[in-house]
This record gives sequence, structure tokens and C-alpha cells, in this order.
Amino acid sequence: MSSDLVEVRREESRLVIVNKNVSRRNALSVPYYEALMHSVTEAEEDDSIRSIVLCSEGGYFCSGGDLNGLIKRRNMPIEDRSKSIDIFHNIIRGIRKLKKPVIAAVEGGAAGAGVSLAVACDFVVMDRAAKVSIAYVKMGLVPDGGATANLHSALPKQLLGELCMLGQPITADRLYGLGVVNAVTDADKVYSTACELADKIAASPARTIGNIKEMINAPTEQAFLDQLDRERDAMAFALGSEESTERIMAFLSKSKK
Repeated sequence: MSSDLVEVRREESRLVIVNKNVSRRNALSVPYYEALMHSVTEAEEDDSIRSIVLCSEGGYFCSGGDLNGLIKRRNMPIEDRSKSIDIFHNIIRGIRKLKKPVIAAVEGGAAGAGVSLAVACDFVVMDRAAKVSIAYVKMGLVPDGGATANLHSALPKQLLGELCMLGQPITADRLYGLGVVNAVTDADKVYSTACELADKIAASPARTIGNIKEMINAPTEQAFLDQLDRERDAMAFALGSEESTERIMAFLSKSKK
């Protein structure tokens, strides 16, 4: 499943997925979606795989969705916009359902759907200098990928509002203090720290780890799935709005200067 935009490799008991879309700050791409879905299925079926590690090249974890792709969806019927969002949401569902831990190695920072992907994981290791931003609002859009559901249980409502309604960035250290991040370290140690976590997981009984993950998610699973649907419907509507088109086009025009 490797390509110019993504690499999948096996390291001992770890399956490592590397986002290589460096020119777009590792924005999500179709090859990356396909690699994630394939890897989750492979991990489900292969008992020798004990964990999945998500990382990126180029010093930045993920800038979220490709804005050029979002603009193209504007003229789709709302049903088709919803289906396109569900491609990402099915990956998030797969990560949560997989009875093996998924670890995000967040170097540099993350934005938008990149944050949604990171906080959907079971463990998050971050570069201490990194910041994350859920600034969909600046594009006239709403968070998707389960960001509001995953962060609602971890953050005070007021802080979540600050992140989502004002688009304010938040530091790795602050997220660590709030319990959203498992470890913060220097940028050049983020990946190795994530691998150390994976090795600890591999040293524990596989079925026990799977059962624990299932029990951790079970009490909130239906509420999470319902919130995914709310996010999808709100995002599908927002993608067709004039204000999102104007804001995305203005941002793209500015970024080209």
C-alpha cells in the first residue's frame, strides 16, 4: 500500500503508517485513507501485529483535509458530500473498533482533521514545541472526524469552545497537563517514544489489551457514533455554503502569495 504519498512498513510487532504528503504539510490524501483502512484490516487479521503507529515525514504530523478537494465538493449534492465525509469517519470508526492500540506520533503539530485523527488514537506522543489547531471555523466549516466527541470528555466545555469556535491553537504541554497527550518530548524523540510505547504493549497479553481497549470505549461508543453523524451532517451542509467557499478561496489565494 505504499506510494509517493504514504508508506506502510512493518517494524517488529508494529505496523507503521507514514504520511509523506510533505508539500501539503501532510494533508490527508486518498492514498493515505486507503493505506489506513487496509492497515486496520491487516492488523485485525494478523495476530503478530500488536499495534499501529501513525507518523509523518517533514516535521509536521498533518494539516488536515486538502482545501482544494473541499472546494470541489461544494457543487456535489449534499448526499454525496456526506458520503465523502464518511470515508474519513469510517477510518475513525475502524481505529476505535480495532482491538489493538493505535499510537499517534505528532511531530511539529496538527490542524483540523489531523487533530481528529490524532485524538482518535489510543495513545498520543507529541513534540513539546508542537501546537494543535481545530480552526475549521476560519474556513466557515465545522469539526469532523470525531474531534468534538473525543475532546468533549477530556476538555472543559469552555476550552473546547475556545478551540472550535475561536480556532485558537493549544500547546502540547497544555494538552499533556489536561491528559489528552500521553507524553511530550523533543521533536527528534517523538517517533522513538511512540515505538517504546508500542514495545510495552507488545510485552503485554494481546487478548487482554484488546479487551481493555474495548471496555474503555464501550461506555461512550454509541454517543460517539451519534456525534460522528452530527459532525458529518453539519460538515456536509457547511461545505455547500457561500461563506465556506469564500473563506477557503481567500485562504488558498493568500497561501499562494
